[in-house]
Amino acid sequence: MTRFSDEVRIIPKVAWLIAVLVAVGVFCLLFFVAIPHGHNVKHWPVPGQIAYSTLALLPACAILLVGYINADARRRGMRYVMWTLLALFLPNSLGIILYFIFRDPLLVHCPSCGTPGRATFTFCPQCGTGLAKSCPSCKRAVEAGWSRCAYCGTVLGAAAPPPAPRPTGN
Repeated sequence: MTRFSDEVRIIPKVAWLIAVLVAVGVFCLLFFVAIPHGHNVKHWPVPGQIAYSTLALLPACAILLVGYINADARRRGMRYVMWTLLALFLPNSLGIILYFIFRDPLLVHCPSCGTPGRATFTFCPQCGTGLAKSCPSCKRAVEAGWSRCAYCGTVLGAAAPPPAPRPTGN
């Protein structure tokens, strides 16, 4: 499986159903009502009329995006109702764009108790299990490869090797 197919899989079935119904409805509306009554469009060749009618896919894609935002915001522990409504009602897809700019990272699950928490948490809020490497002195999160804590200066793990001597130019 690819990451794209995994992401598409979280879209609720209701959103898929609504998107298909809207796509079929708008396609029929364009192909059977708008084209025969359009002054210029009714003289187009049939493949052109069908291509014009595929504009029905645009609202269907928007519905699927809103369904994805609902499921993804829920999965990330965000306010999914608010983001769904923003995606629906802000004009020009501004709500959809804002969601992808401001969405939170995925939740991580505690290896001990399974409680979901933010990826920035150093300790599990339920059981206190360490989720990330932390400074032994100030208990703040530290990154792999640090030789000292950036917050309190405590030496982490093995001391950093001394700097290599500079070659002397003779």
